[in-house]
Amino acid sequence: MDSLTLRQPDDWHLHLRDGAALQSVLAHTAAQFARAIVMPNLKPPVTTTAQAIAYRERILAARPPGNAFEPLLTLYLTDRTNPAEMAVAKASGMVHGCKLYPAGATTNSDAGVTDIRRIDAVLEAMAAAGLPLLVHGEVTHSDVDVFDREARFIDTVLAPLRARLPQLRIVFEHVTTKAAVDFVRAQAQGVGATITPQHLAMNRNALFQGGIRPHLYCLPVLKRERDRVALLDAVVAGDPRFFLGTDSAPHARSTKENACGCAGIYSAHAALELYAEVFAQAGALQRLEGFASEFGPRFYGLPLNAGTITLQRSEWTVPAAYPFAGETIVPLRAGETLGWRLAPPVT
Repeated sequence: MDSLTLRQPDDWHLHLRDGAALQSVLAHTAAQFARAIVMPNLKPPVTTTAQAIAYRERILAARPPGNAFEPLLTLYLTDRTNPAEMAVAKASGMVHGCKLYPAGATTNSDAGVTDIRRIDAVLEAMAAAGLPLLVHGEVTHSDVDVFDREARFIDTVLAPLRARLPQLRIVFEHVTTKAAVDFVRAQAQGVGATITPQHLAMNRNALFQGGIRPHLYCLPVLKRERDRVALLDAVVAGDPRFFLGTDSAPHARSTKENACGCAGIYSAHAALELYAEVFAQAGALQRLEGFASEFGPRFYGLPLNAGTITLQRSEWTVPAAYPFAGETIVPLRAGETLGWRLAPPVT
């Protein structure tokens, strides 16, 4: 197959940042996706509906001329989140979920939740309002190995939460392990998961090929090969509980190539091409449309997009860097050849 036309997809887990950084990266996402669930871990975080609406206006103002990309906003949960805010968020029509960051788990998560039982009233209000909980599924205890933190989160946080509040809809974001795949598959309904291109394409060996690769460092970190295979099996099977979420997370080169480098991989420049490469290598290109364009909106209760995009089998070299807020950003697969390319829109 030399070309593949898909219903226009959405990105169900995206970091856009703010200010000059937002201006630098939005065009990449807007060229491919109709909508995206936008993460709220700004500085300061987006914790109220009013802040989310203001952030949405800044995103809309940064769109390329003539582009109709729609940001879907989220709220950042803290120990002090007001349960009454959940009804306000739902009524806005602009907030589509609330994000659980265990405090200290990843970038700008210091204000996150220290103990999930502290927000039981908030979670109950979310369930009543029909707002999904989006989880960064890792514990942060120093005595738990970094490669085991997702599995421990399932055992000590997610499974107990599911048992005591089964009506709460949950998106297990950027799943990375066989344990996470097994957990999602064991749920009859109400639980979905996003999967990134890097976790489908690479295992943890990639972090150390020829030396430490800071631009492949993300949280959750890349895992074992058996975990990657489990993720791939889930999407190749066309399981509708698993859908596209890039977790594209832009950081300036200077903050990645650093004694204490930031966690995050930038993939928005070639998101669909990266996924297409994985699906093609697995002999499952026919499954890409469901994963990219159908399963996510159905889980969130949103209409499917009417437009289409086309991918062409055409080799191109990913630039070594892109401009980013007065600095540069190193994208995933920088300087390497990709075998698929997004076709220009028909005018």
